[in-house]
Amino acid sequence: MSKHQELKPAREMAEHGRRYPNESDEYRKARTALLAEEIELRRHLERVAEQRRALPPGGQIPEDYLFQGEEGPARFSELFRDHDTLVTYNYMYGPKRERPCPMCTSLLSAWDGQVPDIEQRVSLVVIAKSPIEKLAAFKKERGWRHLRLYSSAGNTFNRDYLAEGPEGEDFPGLNVFTRRDGTVRHFWGGEMGSESADPGQDPRGAPELMPIWIILDNTPEGRGTDWYPKLSYDKKG
Repeated sequence: MSKHQELKPAREMAEHGRRYPNESDEYRKARTALLAEEIELRRHLERVAEQRRALPPGGQIPEDYLFQGEEGPARFSELFRDHDTLVTYNYMYGPKRERPCPMCTSLLSAWDGQVPDIEQRVSLVVIAKSPIEKLAAFKKERGWRHLRLYSSAGNTFNRDYLAEGPEGEDFPGLNVFTRRDGTVRHFWGGEMGSESADPGQDPRGAPELMPIWIILDNTPEGRGTDWYPKLSYDKKG
């Protein structure tokens, strides 16, 4: 969206004239006001995306980290494959965990089917500190087909890119790297966490990465504060 392009007022755009069956005037008035806010939100998200894309070059990676992948060892620079942009997700499945983080797993399960589409544009990999055999076994159990998993057990990538604490605790992390003229640099990383969370809300980034929350945010119940995805559910769940 051009900075110089004049935009129609959101309130004017919200007056589209369409109606749902049997809706009241009260409902339509409130829905129109909400639609104007939704249009403004979309515009704000695009402004943020433009600002993100305009970031100056980030820091060069400290080393060409060595990972263990499902097909053998691979250097960080090799994870780009044929692309010049690499997206990495730090999965909370470190060696101290018997089972992986349910929230991370829910997110990655949603992403798995979209990997073939995503990788038309950029490279995407999932990184965790557990041995690759453990990661691959869970991938098979979960039925993931497309996600590329790598173990960072032998390097400092997690710690360097804010996904590992001083006691070895693991944190989720989304990072984007670029390769330009043979130089690999950090482009952007999610930095919203507990210290930036608003009262009464769980820490979350923006825009939302998890499809489950996007869907629930459109319902009267919302996402709530007392329920989170699980790795599995019984018949009653």
